[in-house]
Amino acid sequence: MGSAFYVTTPIYYVNSEAHVGTAYTTIAADVLARYNRACGRRVFFLTGSDEHGMKMVRAAKDKGLTPEQLVDTLVPKYVELWKHLNISNDNFIRTTDPLHARTVQALFGKLIEKGDIYKGTYRGWYCTPCERYVPQGAATPPPCPVCNRPAEHLEEENYFFRMSKYRDRLLALFEERKDFVRPESRRNEVLNRVREGLEDVSVTRSTFEWGVRMPGDEKHVVWVWFDALINYLSGAGYPHDMAKFAERWPADVHLIAKDILWFHSVIWPSMLMAADIEPPRSIFAHGWWTMNAAKISKSAGNCIYPMDITAQFGVDALRFFLLREVPFGGDGDFTHSAFLGRFNNDLGNDLGNLVLRTITMAEKYFGGIAPAPGVSGTQDDALVNTAKNLEDSVAGHLKNLQFSHALEAIWQLVRAANRYVEECKPWVLAKNEAEKPRLATVIYNLLQSTRICAAYLSPFMPGTCEEILWQIGYEKPVSVRLPLDATWGQYQSGLRLRKGRPLFPRVEA
Repeated sequence: MGSAFYVTTPIYYVNSEAHVGTAYTTIAADVLARYNRACGRRVFFLTGSDEHGMKMVRAAKDKGLTPEQLVDTLVPKYVELWKHLNISNDNFIRTTDPLHARTVQALFGKLIEKGDIYKGTYRGWYCTPCERYVPQGAATPPPCPVCNRPAEHLEEENYFFRMSKYRDRLLALFEERKDFVRPESRRNEVLNRVREGLEDVSVTRSTFEWGVRMPGDEKHVVWVWFDALINYLSGAGYPHDMAKFAERWPADVHLIAKDILWFHSVIWPSMLMAADIEPPRSIFAHGWWTMNAAKISKSAGNCIYPMDITAQFGVDALRFFLLREVPFGGDGDFTHSAFLGRFNNDLGNDLGNLVLRTITMAEKYFGGIAPAPGVSGTQDDALVNTAKNLEDSVAGHLKNLQFSHALEAIWQLVRAANRYVEECKPWVLAKNEAEKPRLATVIYNLLQSTRICAAYLSPFMPGTCEEILWQIGYEKPVSVRLPLDATWGQYQSGLRLRKGRPLFPRVEA
């Protein structure tokens, strides 16, 4: 087996149901997990639920429930949604899991022993919907920099983490590993803030009880972010299974949205340094999905829910659109017209048409049996070269988490195969018996191109690609190995084809 690959999503706050922004990060992580598995790496893919904090207390109270009743109602909906969206996570961590709570207390205890936790009083501003401390601004109360709601003033006895102590080590980390935070614009943003100086951060709350109890002082619960970040350790085996943890850690990439970058790129590595644990290899902060330029979020009340889209268009159309429409890292506006355009044009006219016309011609001219190639032609070169260049192109783009570029590279082959049909004109070749060997090559090359497209698309659109591979002769379930199964010449002639339903029938506006 190949080397290990550990990818995470943030654990999601389950005070309401998941929307497309939540699905976006999870689908991106799933593509990385599936791709690396196909390449022979030992993948560990972690996601989960963040269930503590004042926001959960208030959400439960509004519904006439206890926090425990609320999370036990909502968490199964996340688990079912990930199954519905074909998410292949290896573990789902809950911050209410006793094993996780013990990990939080163990790490907290380590920091107490080291002298990095001390008692004090927090006087300042806090945004409960975002569970973040808000610096004093010109306005009183200052607005939260993320959700723009007025912050609440807090004054309570808390314990603090000496984060200021780790400023120089953080700066050295950023300098030594230029790709620790990606994309570069986010790295520069964080680096400039760290250079300005770090303050210690309050890491307990004492005015409510819903959370992990602080070891040594049970009047306090651990601050929800300090608790949540530790999931990346507890979910991977720390400290209860150190053998597995040693195989998995450090995480190769934490995938997050840009609004939680500070927690992951500054507070989290500082915590790890304090606990003598190596920081993750990289953190990638992607942009937001917006609607009419406003961030799609639960707090803004402008959510688009995955189930509403997949009910009409299918799971893989949503997976494709989210990763194809905008470069990963930037913001993107979610519009019905953009979604419909991708569905009808990219999926229907390009990919769906290629599969349908190839199998239809193979049935008509070769009785539904994949022919062996015969005579080559000058039109073959461009198609073969496009297919052969795909391996390096897709690998490079996915290494840089540029999902839209990887999909564009695959679509270059999809389009090249459709052009090849028009250039070679199989319907003309079929009229001349002497051209049968050439016709066989054309159909074989189209089947082979279809197979290669399906192999590289399988991490993005697993259900669709299994259907394509089944239609061109493979048995379900299909296990894709990359790059072997996408190598030119690997497709087997003699397979019986199975013409199926159109993959993406046109939807009118």
